[in-house]
Amino acid sequence: MNRLTTTALVSLAASFGMMQAVHAQEINALVWCDHSDPALIQPFEDATGIKVNLKEYEGTAAGLAILDQSQPGDWDVLVIDAVDVGRAVDLGLLAELPADKLRNADFFPEMVMADNNTRDGKTYAVTEKFGYNTIAYNKANVDPAYMEDMATLTSGKYDGRIAIYDYYLPVLGELSMANGVATADMTPESVAALKDPLMALRAASKSVGDVVSSQTALATGEVDILIGGGEWLTAVLHAENPDLDWTIPKQGAVRWAQSLAVLADSTKQDAALQFIDYITSPEGQARLATSSCYWGMPANAKAGDVLTDDQKAVLRWDQQPAYLAASQLYPVPDAALDQQMQDLWTEMLQN
Repeated sequence: MNRLTTTALVSLAASFGMMQAVHAQEINALVWCDHSDPALIQPFEDATGIKVNLKEYEGTAAGLAILDQSQPGDWDVLVIDAVDVGRAVDLGLLAELPADKLRNADFFPEMVMADNNTRDGKTYAVTEKFGYNTIAYNKANVDPAYMEDMATLTSGKYDGRIAIYDYYLPVLGELSMANGVATADMTPESVAALKDPLMALRAASKSVGDVVSSQTALATGEVDILIGGGEWLTAVLHAENPDLDWTIPKQGAVRWAQSLAVLADSTKQDAALQFIDYITSPEGQARLATSSCYWGMPANAKAGDVLTDDQKAVLRWDQQPAYLAASQLYPVPDAALDQQMQDLWTEMLQN
């Protein structure tokens, strides 16, 4: 997204009320890798004079560990899984956001996610991006019709041609949905019932890998199917290999959503709020949606006015109402259930 001219950037900054920002000010942001794209960050820095220092992390536990080991005021902005915002609020980590200054009125209704981003009438985070953990595949080597049913994956038809994304929450969530239990209704008994389906999936699979290794395996043809994949994995590779595709099977998909928050002990909250305003603007959302690390749907529907038709086609813009209806949010297990899920995942990895 490099189409904005210098003049347009100045206009954009003025529209945000950013021109009053103190030059040479810096904020520190703990983020996911999609925020590290210079095409996303540089326009904000150029327009405001605020430098954004970024540190990437993966997984809420890792982010909370970094904050726990940091000094108060070390971090100003946090990207966090939307379902974990409440956990961060309970720990006293997040500052209240001025709800009347957020862009939620422009969001897809499902992405306001008030149940996750608010507590007792106060707003602590804003959703910025979402997508799906589902089935990604190479349609040059796999019949798309067979990808519409999770049962095909363990039928023997594609043994040795499958990879599993190494994140227990979405994959176990997918299997739970296939077992007829909603992600919000998972219990110790229903998780125990996932052992056989999970082990069958592992037996049919060639590998289990993180984001990079999973993406590489699919892109190089090492495997033809990735369980837990989706637009976040294939969209960034679409121009290079349009045969890489994804679908939501009849059993549904797990929906991921990420939120952006200001740390309670930040001493630069005004600058942090300016950053949030930019990221959730149509221009910022379009850049975030098409980040070089991974793509995903922007929470702000007005980003559709900035994205190209080709970009919207890759993101399946027009299919979102059906996809949202067919998906469920990540499981949010309590400590005991989370440990049970991790133990089951570890057992799978050891097989």
